[in-house]
Amino acid sequence: MTGLDLLKSPFKLPCGAVLPNRLSKAAMTEGLSPDGLPNIQHERLYRAWAHCGVGMSITGNVQVDRHHLERSGNVILDAEPDAATRAAFSRWAEISKEGGAQIWMQISHAGRQTPGLVNSRPYGPSAIELEIRGRFGTPREMPEDEISRVIAGFARTARVAKECGFDGVQIHSAHGYLLSSFLNPKANQRTDKWGGSLQNRARLLLAVYDATRKAVGGSFPISVKLNSADFQLGGFDFEEAIILAGWLAGVGVDLLEISGGNYEQPSMMGLPGGPPMRASTRAREAYFLDFGRAMMHGETPPLMVTGGFRSAAAMIEAVQAGVAVVGIGRPLCAELYGPARLLNGEQTELARFEEALINEAAGPPPPASKFGELPEMFAVVAWFYQQLRRLGLGEAPDPTLTGWQAFLDERRDDAAHAAR
Repeated sequence: MTGLDLLKSPFKLPCGAVLPNRLSKAAMTEGLSPDGLPNIQHERLYRAWAHCGVGMSITGNVQVDRHHLERSGNVILDAEPDAATRAAFSRWAEISKEGGAQIWMQISHAGRQTPGLVNSRPYGPSAIELEIRGRFGTPREMPEDEISRVIAGFARTARVAKECGFDGVQIHSAHGYLLSSFLNPKANQRTDKWGGSLQNRARLLLAVYDATRKAVGGSFPISVKLNSADFQLGGFDFEEAIILAGWLAGVGVDLLEISGGNYEQPSMMGLPGGPPMRASTRAREAYFLDFGRAMMHGETPPLMVTGGFRSAAAMIEAVQAGVAVVGIGRPLCAELYGPARLLNGEQTELARFEEALINEAAGPPPPASKFGELPEMFAVVAWFYQQLRRLGLGEAPDPTLTGWQAFLDERRDDAAHAAR
């Protein structure tokens, strides 16, 4: 079997479902919903991705609590839906599968990383603020009854996703959002059964998985997105991730996506604002492939590795090393059909937009602007957000857009969503 044939090969998950090939569109937040519902902009975006060559697309985070959004404009599914809401989600799922790929819903709760524009007093595991000031609300410790409500919310959202035609769900427990922050000893300093030991800090994630599995049944795929580490002194570390991966395999998780970091440590996506990655890691492209290899020495669910993949050679290397699925994110913001061209042998690499943006962001921001902390990180992220907005409007990507202009545009758009 050639390398490209390996990328094209199907993969059978523990639950029995079969993925069409080894490439997935990784979850990327869209920020396109003024009312919490998927709309025509989502349909345009996901119709394009349905034909981009991947075997599976994972949605941007669908929030289980409208008071704890990752950003204004998130899709929300936090109650039993009425007929119109079901129709909107069913339409989203149907369009996303037009090209034969599967569509999985990522389910999330932003926790203490809820922007202040959305909620000035969000819940977190403990009342510990992020080290980044000026963007997020001031957290409160989540009470027991709210924890129970969160668990039920994940399960309900997953059940509705299945009923509306989605092919699987992903529980978001990475990047510092609620479930991830419960795992992090720096953010979780509780003294009850939800804090302290790894077993206690992982209790919420495992309870969410258990309730979700009961809601959707044994044959419906459930993925978990997990930090390999927080990359913070005293945070959730790699040794704990290996232990937790074994626990997740033991309860039947179908796919474990490896990521890392949080907003306080943005090297999770090769962004400015954190310590630089080793040159050898950048050369191999897959930021978290080394962690995946180490995890495969122990017990783990099948692995999806996302982060930095641009060349067919690196993707083939990952699958040959035992990775089940390769996740592709940012290139699909501005190069929609790159994966199909890779699989067909028409090109060997996807576009690399980040390097020029990071170099630009290293310079000073416009002097008249007040950006707060780590503006360079959010300027790079905003560029990709703005490309998604263009695609949702039916417009072509704009490679000439600067990172700083994208950041100003994104702040304007976020404020407009929050005002609604």
